This record gives sequence, structure tokens and C-alpha cells, in this order.
Amino acid sequence: MTIRVSRNRVLLWVLAVLVIALFTRLGVWQLARMHEKQAMLAASHAVLAERRAQPLAIAADLQRAHDYDWTGGAGHFIDAPAVLLDNQAHDGRIGIHAYRVFQPAGGMPVLVDLGWLPLAGDRRMPSIPRPPGVVRVAGLLAPPPSAGLASDAAVRLPDGNLLSVALSMPALRQAMRLPALAPRVLKLDPALPFGYARDLDILPNTMPPERHLGYAVQWFGLALTVLITALVLTFRKPRSPNTP
Repeated sequence: MTIRVSRNRVLLWVLAVLVIALFTRLGVWQLARMHEKQAMLAASHAVLAERRAQPLAIAADLQRAHDYDWTGGAGHFIDAPAVLLDNQAHDGRIGIHAYRVFQPAGGMPVLVDLGWLPLAGDRRMPSIPRPPGVVRVAGLLAPPPSAGLASDAAVRLPDGNLLSVALSMPALRQAMRLPALAPRVLKLDPALPFGYARDLDILPNTMPPERHLGYAVQWFGLALTVLITALVLTFRKPRSPNTP
């Protein structure tokens, strides 16, 4: 009887340790995501507070592919397909973010976020006219939105534009047959007179740091609950065979 009880306790603690390790790891991962997003927000807010304009040529710098810069310059939107980023929420509505390729007067072509457009119930994709002539753009250079687990494959629509649920610069460059494409995107200044509904939020359609902290607390709480449960089951006195 003693051997059986001891074996059950060993199995109990093996299972408990595995579950506690899993929950703790998930909690630590959520904390890491929280700190990562806090650092992103701090970096972007510092750039937006200063708004010291850099030339658009800085968009081609691979060493700054994960950084933020305020930039501006003249150029033109090239005759290339528009890119429609699907499943984008704005003011509680679902739509798309529209992107077009901008060729600065000097430097590498860069993908410009023109803003958000709603989708009708039939999900008919809107037309994205190319701004004509030479224009001057300004805005926040930022890494493209995180793809997460989504596929970065782009689907070519009947009008020639590209529909995707994630932005991959190499995949888009290949789909548009461009010789080069900057690794960052330009979030267009909302003050400019062209484009669609937009802001300079770098974490749209994703969890803020506070949500990650909340999930981390939940995972750590579950780990503590498993530990307490294992302790209670271990030190609970076994019921006597004669006890009714």
C-alpha cells in the first residue's frame, strides 16, 4: 500500500512539475513580449516627439531595419500594384490598409502606408488610385507590421493589386518584380492632404503591453494553483479503509 501511495505521489509531482514549467514559460514569454512592445513604443514616441527629419534614403539602411525614424522627401509613386493589408481594424470596423510604392528622388523605393479603408459586406476590394506627379511625403519609418503566425504570401487580385494578411518585403519585392524595396515602411503623416484614414500607431491590431502583462499574471497564477493543488494532495492524510 505504501509503495502504491509513493508511486502515485511521484507521478503526481512529475505531472505537476511539467505543467508548472509550461505555465511559467508561457508567463515569461508574455513578459518578454510586454518589454519588447514597451521598448518599441518608447523608441517611436521619442522619434515622434523630436520629429527631426531624415532623408528618405535612410529607409534602405539594413542596420536600421528595426528602428524608427522621422523622414521626408520628394519623389513619385511608381506604376506598381497597390498592396492591400487585410483584416485591419479601425474604430471598431474591419477593413484594409492600402500601400503603394514610392520612389524618392534619391534612394531605394519604399512602401508607403496610405491609410485605412473599410470593406463592404461583400468584401469587394476598393480601388487605390496612384497619387500623380511629383509629391512630397513625410512620416514615420517603421518596421512592417508583425506577421505573427500568418502567411506572408500575397494574392494577386483581378485588378492586379496584391492582397495579403502580412507584409514581407522580400515577398512583395518579388511579387511586384522590383529590383529593390526598403526593409521598412513609411507611415504617412496624417497631416498630409492625400491618403486615407490613418494615424502613427505602431501597434495597430495587436495586443498592447498591458494585455501581455495581464496574460503573464494569469499564467503565473495557474502555475501557483497547480503547485498548491499538488501540495494539498501530497500532504492530505489518506482515508482509513474503515472510514465510511
